[in-house]
Amino acid sequence: MYKTEGLIETHFHGAFGIDFMDCNEDEVVQVAEGVAKLGITRIYPTLMTGDFAQIKKQISVIKNAAEKQPENTAKISGIHLEGPFINPLKKGIHQAEYVLKPTVENYKKLEDDFIKIVTIAPELDDNRELCQYLHSKNVLVQAGHTMADDLAGCDSVTHFFNAMPPLSHKYKNIIAEAIDNDDLFLEMIADGNHVVDDVLKLVFRAKDRSKIVLISDALPIAHCEFKKGIFAGQKVMLNNGSFYNENGTLAGSGMLQSDILKRLVKDEILSFDDAVYMMNITPQKYLNVLNNAYVTFDDDINVQKVDFI
Repeated sequence: MYKTEGLIETHFHGAFGIDFMDCNEDEVVQVAEGVAKLGITRIYPTLMTGDFAQIKKQISVIKNAAEKQPENTAKISGIHLEGPFINPLKKGIHQAEYVLKPTVENYKKLEDDFIKIVTIAPELDDNRELCQYLHSKNVLVQAGHTMADDLAGCDSVTHFFNAMPPLSHKYKNIIAEAIDNDDLFLEMIADGNHVVDDVLKLVFRAKDRSKIVLISDALPIAHCEFKKGIFAGQKVMLNNGSFYNENGTLAGSGMLQSDILKRLVKDEILSFDDAVYMMNITPQKYLNVLNNAYVTFDDDINVQKVDFI
């Protein structure tokens, strides 16, 4: 048996067939109820690149859901805005027609005090003006879907290694800086597909666990019966635990945090203590929030009990 603090998910797009980009308040609460049963007790629903009016609407939907959610559900603690302020050269599955330059003026069109994390391409942020503005509003800045070669003005890196230039020994790049800079946090998807296990192990040896936030980047069709669906206006299909579009572009994970925790422990990639540390203690430090629950797992890493405090 294991007992730990509740898991904190800072980056996922929905679950159980519910898409945060196209859902109502009750459906957001349904996700919070569902993931709580899996030991995930604080969440930051993630909105991606899309139509401005739709993003703005969904910010209100999620914020209102947080205000009405019942007890003993995962605490909806804020929104992670992953786009539209990204680099189209590293858009991944994000829709290119909605990508916008990261400027203070553009951000103000969406601004809301419930936004807690924003992913941007910092190289497109002139003089890092948006980074500075976001910090003035106590919003965390993550570099993602980016071609940047430095991380000035950023607090973290979104889904480390994915949608960014690869590590090279011949030129300066953000992979090396993110590992070497002890002030920077890293988001990592440890489902075994987004980053292969050998590279995961290297990062876990090189970067202190107090700076690594393990996320799922789960798609809305994670944990539901369907093996294919629509995400970001494209058909996506499940293959070996992750979703891909018809062109073979990796779209997101089919696993939630609890699934990744079990995989990491069962495959002896991490100890239980190290894995849950990066799913609860590190996110608490990064987001400056407190533990809100304790979770009891059995020896097979299945949730037996969740106690909210």
